[in-house]
Amino acid sequence: MIKVFRSPGRHGYAVEVSPFLPNRVACAASQYYGITGCGTLSGSSIGHGLFDVAWSEANEHLLVAGGGDGSLQLWDTANQHAPLKVAKEHTQEVYSVSWSQTRGENLIVSGSWDHTVKVWDPSLSGSLTTLRGHEGVVYSTIWSPHIPGCIASASGDGTLRIWDVKAAVCRLAVPAHQAEILACDWCKYDQNIVATGSVDCSINVWDLRNIRQPVNHLLGHTYAIRRLKFSPFSQTVLASCSYDFTVRFWDFGMNPPLLDTVEHHSEFVCGLDFNLHIPNQVVDCSWDETVKIYAPACLSAGSSAAQEAQADD
Repeated sequence: MIKVFRSPGRHGYAVEVSPFLPNRVACAASQYYGITGCGTLSGSSIGHGLFDVAWSEANEHLLVAGGGDGSLQLWDTANQHAPLKVAKEHTQEVYSVSWSQTRGENLIVSGSWDHTVKVWDPSLSGSLTTLRGHEGVVYSTIWSPHIPGCIASASGDGTLRIWDVKAAVCRLAVPAHQAEILACDWCKYDQNIVATGSVDCSINVWDLRNIRQPVNHLLGHTYAIRRLKFSPFSQTVLASCSYDFTVRFWDFGMNPPLLDTVEHHSEFVCGLDFNLHIPNQVVDCSWDETVKIYAPACLSAGSSAAQEAQADD
């Protein structure tokens, strides 16, 4: 079964399921910000598009969005008419936002076309740190779910960088692709595993302890990979979406690693997330003006196959 939400005239760029409420989804779109929940889609028009969105891990009503005008916007789901706060320090589009996930830490990171990564507290009253080092657009910034004060970023300069926020330094620069990298994500089960997705149509899975070559090189997409998400339920499963209009599911512990290709959009697929509350449920969004919620058969089949393989071992 698939649920479809339509948002006419609005191209979806990012979609995230609430960490608190299983039926609440936020979608960042050009010219529109929307919240879906219990079958409704509502929001408020703003002047510039929104490229990314992230829910607070500490307050079920708060989320942050990254804007085409260089702003970060703090929204409250109880008041959809205007953001609680707008912070404008980046000089170009904010393409990525992420809310910290480790205990005792409540911070936001943003990545921009101005080549910088900025760290904020949730008041957005001014950035705490600006991390410089990328020589291209920063497309993706993700907090480590394991290590406090640690961020991964991916850039048009072809590098994956790992940052120590407290020291405000880059701890590791991985020449991950010989092309722009639009996406990265951390494995939820292993603090050393990060995946990168590139305009070269490939995904590389990296073990940060040995970056001479990737752990796995996943091929199948035919255009740039726009976003990657590791499964919250399986150590080696991840999903990717692409400008080739598809979403693909992979298990990099299997050979071949491609589990399935989902072709249910008629435009670029830019947003993707797993539902933390409902195993194997996935949400995606596309420039075809739809958000789709579904449970790919390959994930339940894949998890049982993986369990059987472990049992055989």
